[in-house]
Amino acid sequence: MRGGLTEAGPTPARGTIQAAITAATVLAALALFVSSCTTGGTGARDEGPAAHSDAVAGATPSPSATPSDTPDREDAVALLKDDPAVSADVKRELKPCAGDEYPVDVSYGDLTGGSGDDLVVNVMSCGDLMGVGAYVYRESDGRFENVFRTEEPPVYAEIDRGDLVVTKQVYEKGDPVSSPSGENVTTYRWVSGRFVQEYSWHSDYSSVVGADPTPVPDSG
Repeated sequence: MRGGLTEAGPTPARGTIQAAITAATVLAALALFVSSCTTGGTGARDEGPAAHSDAVAGATPSPSATPSDTPDREDAVALLKDDPAVSADVKRELKPCAGDEYPVDVSYGDLTGGSGDDLVVNVMSCGDLMGVGAYVYRESDGRFENVFRTEEPPVYAEIDRGDLVVTKQVYEKGDPVSSPSGENVTTYRWVSGRFVQEYSWHSDYSSVVGADPTPVPDSG
């Protein structure tokens, strides 16, 4: 677990690379979900529009029951359904899209330095696989606690080298779901028992390739 927090923005190299690959990463993750609907996959361990809009980092954790062994998609769905911090809008999306497959993507990794893997859970809509909510659950004393949530679609969260990276697609009027105009990417780091925003930036997909991303002002 890292002990400090830096406010400096991303270097041009990392920002440019991230801006170029984030959309592909999100699409690939969604494609993985579609594929797993037939294979039963639940995501990978990290190595290396709804009316309710909310983002919380470091709020009072909501304890949830402990899934057995390594949590799978069904365990994640149970966590979400039992979690009072998850909005009713998102819970309405927690229904099977086809057969018994839920629109939930689960990944595991070390974000908080706890005794076990943290869970990153993304909930998507069945129709267009748009991310409607993203959550982080931390294992503590044999239970999973909700330590982060964001419910402003379209959104997708992932683990990147021990940090939490949240991507929100930006749509201009008339943009189809498959072609957003850009994205806002925010990186959070676990500091003193809560997620703290490290930096964020905006990428315009129509910009010239190689241009530096535009920093997004820190809202907190």
